[in-house]
Amino acid sequence: MTRSLRDWQLSCIDTALEHFTSTPHFFCQATPGAGKTRMAAELASRLLKQGKIDLVMCFAPSCQVVDGFRSTFSEVLGRRLDGQIGAVGTAFTYQAMEYRDEGFWQLLDDYRVLVVFDEIHHCAGHDPLLSNAWGQQILHRIQDRAAFTLALSGTPWRSDDRAIVLARYSTPEGHLICDYRYGLKEAIADAVCRSPRIVLLDNQKVKLTEEMGPESTVRMFPSIAKLLGESPVTYEELLRHDDVINQLLDLGCSKLNELRQIKPDAAGLVVATDIEHAHQIARALESRGGVCSIVTNKIPDAQQVINAFRQSASPWIVAVGMISEGTDIPRLQVCCYLSRIRTELHYRQVLGRVLRRTGESDDQAWLFMLAEPTLQCLAERIADDLPEDLAVLNEVQMPASTSGSTQSSIEAADNINNLDNSIGCGKEQAIGAATTNIISLESFAVEPGYQVSFSQHYRQQLLACF
Repeated sequence: MTRSLRDWQLSCIDTALEHFTSTPHFFCQATPGAGKTRMAAELASRLLKQGKIDLVMCFAPSCQVVDGFRSTFSEVLGRRLDGQIGAVGTAFTYQAMEYRDEGFWQLLDDYRVLVVFDEIHHCAGHDPLLSNAWGQQILHRIQDRAAFTLALSGTPWRSDDRAIVLARYSTPEGHLICDYRYGLKEAIADAVCRSPRIVLLDNQKVKLTEEMGPESTVRMFPSIAKLLGESPVTYEELLRHDDVINQLLDLGCSKLNELRQIKPDAAGLVVATDIEHAHQIARALESRGGVCSIVTNKIPDAQQVINAFRQSASPWIVAVGMISEGTDIPRLQVCCYLSRIRTELHYRQVLGRVLRRTGESDDQAWLFMLAEPTLQCLAERIADDLPEDLAVLNEVQMPASTSGSTQSSIEAADNINNLDNSIGCGKEQAIGAATTNIISLESFAVEPGYQVSFSQHYRQQLLACF
């Protein structure tokens, strides 16, 4: 097994083993899709062979990720990770920590245990008063009792002002100190992750008709950003707009069809806002002759749906709150982002679902979304891959424009209408008819009522990270 490890994994393992000679806590940041779980399993194997630990204990934010840990660790260690007799250890969700009795935690006193925390940014606090429930459990039950701890994260920061548990911070800047870092740039250079191409869809002439009693006013906006900033129309309303859905799906479907000519099982992911929205998207996909699965956190057999999709050649899966973090479906190469969530953590985790490479023919990942200002800023930061070790983000500071290294890969919007006609949006692509249609958003509006329509002139902005 060791022969197949990636260079960064071998380097991280060696660094961790050296680190453990002086301190028991190790923090690794590796970009989503790089292979953190495999690295953790190999590190556990080395510690077991060296006689430094007796058992392994793993915690993760979801059942899907826990199942992945059990599978990978069992494969690498040759022993089960299910907590039964003969197992090398156990794995639970963070939620389950609160329901373990004292007899369970006594294992940390009776044996030398390596405790692995996946996506540890979910666990907040450096003291009990500033911790969330999961962070408190780690501080009270594990921190001073485990022989070693391994903290893993692809996105090691929080959207609130709390510190990540077990993490170390510099003073006075408050930057997270990572014991090992493997960023997106390095992963792309090493052919570990795909190179992301992010396409932002904008409209050059948006017409808003506001109705106030018998009178109505008409305003024109040169972009979606102007519409959102200077009108009552919300971002979520646009995400539910049929024309917006259709335009983004047209781009995604065209690109996925192109990729499936090279890799027949390539798949696409649509991240929806809620269950109703997911079904609206699914109907739109099915009207294009596509087959799609729907998975939400309200479906009892959600994991079975994900597993079935992972093993199939079905082209699309529509997800609500299920495939943003830790879920491994390597054949995903295209994503349409239609989620209302606009945080950097969620955005990067979603992007990470389409970055995992499986071979020589899948070196690109495509993400399609609206040119909403916050999302555009997040997209522009992808090429920088977290320029600083900021883990505590009360207010995210976004650059006004991309850095010089990225500017060459970002085309001006006016020059990109000809971009990649193969993905289904040529110059001045029409939506339906040649004339502009008025599309009502009244079902979302409170008084006054309003209607919004788009011109036939769309443009794409491409941000590529090579």
